[in-house]
Amino acid sequence: MFNDKQNQVLAYELDSSRIKSRSKGNVSLSYLEGFDVIETANKIFGYGNWDYNITSLTQVSQELNHNQNNIICYKAVINITVHDIQHSKSVTREDVGFGTGIAKTLADAHEGGAKEAVTDAIKRTLRSFGNQFGNSLYDKSRQHQNQQTQQYSQPQSQQIPQQQYQQQPTQQVQNNTPQDYASLYNLGLTIMEQGQNLVVVGDDIFTKKDSIKACGFRWDGATKMWYKPINQQQAA
Repeated sequence: MFNDKQNQVLAYELDSSRIKSRSKGNVSLSYLEGFDVIETANKIFGYGNWDYNITSLTQVSQELNHNQNNIICYKAVINITVHDIQHSKSVTREDVGFGTGIAKTLADAHEGGAKEAVTDAIKRTLRSFGNQFGNSLYDKSRQHQNQQTQQYSQPQSQQIPQQQYQQQPTQQVQNNTPQDYASLYNLGLTIMEQGQNLVVVGDDIFTKKDSIKACGFRWDGATKMWYKPINQQQAA
């Protein structure tokens, strides 16, 4: 059903930088945000290779709180289908989600509750595909720490001649084990070999700088790239 690259990414540990937390009563709950889960599905399965249908969307309750706000709860059942690249095979999952809308007007409360229920159902349905969709968050015995932060120490600053990048071809790193840079792959980044260095390429690199630095990469202002000497990678 899934190709080797998809299976490899699905097997990665969940990057702790993606995990959010909120309090419910006296309990701290860990979760993934809705946009993050949908973005991850687009990256792993591909745009157009997965879709979802709202099987049902039902109002569960309605009441007023002490501030005279309307509280409306919804239940959503979502069906998700994931296709292979050729769309010759597919797998289907289904789960339920709940949402609560709180607002002064009934319209806003209905909108908030319905949207939250659908998003919750999408997240719960996608978690059946593994850690990248937050399934491991339900295992209370696991500690979700960024493994790369512990595994790699940050090296001393090293100047990289800009000419070196212009002369040497670039190729994707093949000889490192998948778990070496799992946190970066999870963020949609790619590790490339350029001359005597490994470099990080991808979108929105600046916003992901903390995860990149945690893997031992340094910023070079001349080339505007994150780099790491290959001999350092071999010694790590």
